[in-house]
Amino acid sequence: MNQKGVELAVVGAGISGLGFAHMSLKRGIKPLVLETSEQVGGCLRSHCFDTPEGEFWTELGAHTCYNSYGNLLQMLEDTGQLESLLKKEKLPYRLLTPAGLKSIPSQLKLTELLGVLPRLFRSEKAGHTVKEYFGGIIGEQNFQKVIGPALDAVTCQPSAEFPAEALFRKKPRRKEILRSYTVAGGVQQFADVIAAQSGLEIRTGISVVGLDRLESGYLLKLSDGSEIEAQRLVLAVAPDIAATLLQSVNSELAALLSQVGVVDIESVSVFCEAEKLSLEPVSGIIGQDDDFYSALSRDPVPDTRYRGFTFHFRPGRLDEAGQLERIRAVLGLAEQDLLATISKTNRLPALRLGHGERVTSIDRILLNQPLALTGNWFSGVSIEDSLVRSATEFGRLFPA
Repeated sequence: MNQKGVELAVVGAGISGLGFAHMSLKRGIKPLVLETSEQVGGCLRSHCFDTPEGEFWTELGAHTCYNSYGNLLQMLEDTGQLESLLKKEKLPYRLLTPAGLKSIPSQLKLTELLGVLPRLFRSEKAGHTVKEYFGGIIGEQNFQKVIGPALDAVTCQPSAEFPAEALFRKKPRRKEILRSYTVAGGVQQFADVIAAQSGLEIRTGISVVGLDRLESGYLLKLSDGSEIEAQRLVLAVAPDIAATLLQSVNSELAALLSQVGVVDIESVSVFCEAEKLSLEPVSGIIGQDDDFYSALSRDPVPDTRYRGFTFHFRPGRLDEAGQLERIRAVLGLAEQDLLATISKTNRLPALRLGHGERVTSIDRILLNQPLALTGNWFSGVSIEDSLVRSATEFGRLFPA
């Protein structure tokens, strides 16, 4: 059985794992990154449709980056990608109601809003759910019909029980950078360029199926039958996967991780000729008690010939045919108007109140261990939240 020794093994090549690997390279450490799928990027997944004029891309996962994403911008600067950033045009989101597409402000009940708005100045997010915090600010009906669906679209899950403090966390902005941006080909290009750096070894299509604790680190048992000894180990995977791997080496830690919920989102991306759509350019469409949470548009990076949308569906509600039928109905298209489709299942954490205390307990167990945990399930679900966690764990595992 082939056995290899490495200083650092990173399990998971999403943005959290790639971020940790990039930070390691900058310190002179050459990590080995293991990824179950055949592509790096995780929730950074862009798809390019072939057209006679060239490729037309849409986003199947994360879709927008901001100039407050300091760790991401540093990696893009390190890898020479800042010069290629594309501005995303500021376009409205529309709410799909029984009466059709409406602007979000037009659906708010002003009488209810005026009655509760003063709470905005004395409300705190900490210790409150999304429904408690935002519902208290804008009113119960406004939350149920307008703001709740909008936040469901942000989290790609029912957001009412989500911790309010995990959303819209303030971060310093780099004002010389575009406020919101992407890159030609989609945000997966960010991950691809980071992964292509010299000194970064990435093995795709291979899984870690078992772990043993060694005196000098960890023994990783891989799906191809090989084994790897790692002095330090980073698990940049979903909490349920990390819990399974750690059960044999730290049952207390595994039990804590198993308490973090995970939800599946069925994402379907489509494109059509622009002339087939009467819909005004939008950033996206928010479903109001619909089969989908949101439909994110390519319109903020316009194309003269084509338009594309990615619908994020509630799991288990519609089969593939039903999803396409709903997409056509929302966009007002005939079956032949959809030139091509692509689908992907995304997984996101379902955080709940008390999660901060759970993370504190996790970090207490990790203290002085050659093991790091990172991902989008610690302080928030954004790209930058993931990288903030990676930076914190890197500093613990490799103190300056």
